[in-house]
Amino acid sequence: MTNISDDHVKVHFRMDVDEDGWPPASVESLWAVKLGNGTVQLDNTPWFVRGVASGDIIRVELEDDGVLYARETIQPSQNCTIRLIVLKDGGSGAARQTVLDTFHSLGTTGEGIERFRMVALDVPPGGGPAEDPKAS
Repeated sequence: MTNISDDHVKVHFRMDVDEDGWPPASVESLWAVKLGNGTVQLDNTPWFVRGVASGDIIRVELEDDGVLYARETIQPSQNCTIRLIVLKDGGSGAARQTVLDTFHSLGTTGEGIERFRMVALDVPPGGGPAEDPKAS
């Protein structure tokens, strides 16, 4: 995610919680950049919201409670969100960082969350680093 600016807003996504209590919340808020005409571009990787990724352009609506809610994806970014539960060492900070570092070397960005032993990765189009033309 880039640095938060005055163009950034929090966009809320409603989620259905299953009988096992997953995801652990019925709403997730993500940072996005205002584009105008009721649209935003997501600027961080979702933890729990399905079907969206960083860079997607989303139609939003300000509801009566003053909160901005996502309505529909207008233009997908071609980025992919992948979530992993880290089991090694009980999902410790070091284990999560190892996962992040490994995937970073493949061209992804992401972050970890201690409470759920999770890593959320943002995979760009093409899925990895650019090829070295000298390697061919």
